Amino acid sequence: MEIFDEIVNYLNYLNENYGGLLYSELFDTAQPNSSTVDTKNEKLIFNNMNDIFAIEEEWGKSRTLKELEQKINTCLKCPLGKTRTKFVFGVGNPNAELMFVGEAPGADEDIQGIPFVGRAGQLLTKTLASLNIRRSEVYICNILKCRPPNNRKPFAAEMDKCKPYLLKQIELVAPKLIVALGATAVEGLFNTTARMAALRGKVLKFQDRPVVITYHPAALLRNPGLENYFRSDLQFALEILNRLTNKGE
Repeated sequence: MEIFDEIVNYLNYLNENYGGLLYSELFDTAQPNSSTVDTKNEKLIFNNMNDIFAIEEEWGKSRTLKELEQKINTCLKCPLGKTRTKFVFGVGNPNAELMFVGEAPGADEDIQGIPFVGRAGQLLTKTLASLNIRRSEVYICNILKCRPPNNRKPFAAEMDKCKPYLLKQIELVAPKLIVALGATAVEGLFNTTARMAALRGKVLKFQDRPVVITYHPAALLRNPGLENYFRSDLQFALEILNRLTNKGE
């Protein structure tokens, strides 16, 4: 029974990563004998789990970014949902040819509910403007939609939980090119922990879309010497985008 096996595997994952407390939260409201297995039809009837999967299926059917945000902005799939101030979905042109993917919201983003509005975001906006790109022309989002405490690096389990939302955003925006900002964004997209020095200047493929990799703007605030590399990488991305656009015409 494939469905039963999938649910068992999912429960094991929850138990390993979040402990038995979540089991209690999921099942305490269940009525006696609320779960049964119909072996004849190989169907698992599990009221609480069905509710969870129904929610996932529902947001997966979203046809616009606005609809998607409305369906996922109360997400509690990982503990960050309980510590966030605001859910930070994404911002910009819903039909952008260029999408930026960062790591996770910071303090300013957590307060405003908008990605890249703090010092790092202002630097990104400034650099784009110097290249004649308005922030409103691109789409900006993060691997995570909720701020990790004290701006720590996202855990792999957190990125795994949030990644389906990002994939849906990419599907809806359908950008021609993605720019991954920082090593953590690369890890979230490609499941690799390769160093930035080995990734810069390369074009990777993610779901048949080219991805240019550069530093996270926050790294430039700590090390201003990286700013020229950052600008060069964005110029490189724009050159690729121009070629893709002209080819499409």
